[in-house]
Amino acid sequence: METVTSCRKSHHPQSVKTNLIHRLNRIEGQIRGIKGMVETDVYCDDIITQLSATQSALNSVAKVLLDGHLKGCVKERLAEGDVEVLDELLVTITKLMRK
Repeated sequence: METVTSCRKSHHPQSVKTNLIHRLNRIEGQIRGIKGMVETDVYCDDIITQLSATQSALNSVAKVLLDGHLKGCVKERLAEGDVEVLDELLVTITKLMRK
């Protein structure tokens, strides 16, 4: 997994950040649960079901972030005349669609 370091920061309202953190905490718990299922030899189909639920939860987090990105960062940068943000957005959407 590649890590991107940037001096840019997001500007999510505290309520959105709290919502995202709660969702990610639940996902973290789901991952720990899946790991436990593997360790205790739970039936494969049951593990796959949990993986699917976890992926869906991750997709929901991505949707919240993408919504905020479009309505905040992208909108602001376009208003400033920075059309390069559109190329960046296409790369981001392509990454999300690979899943």
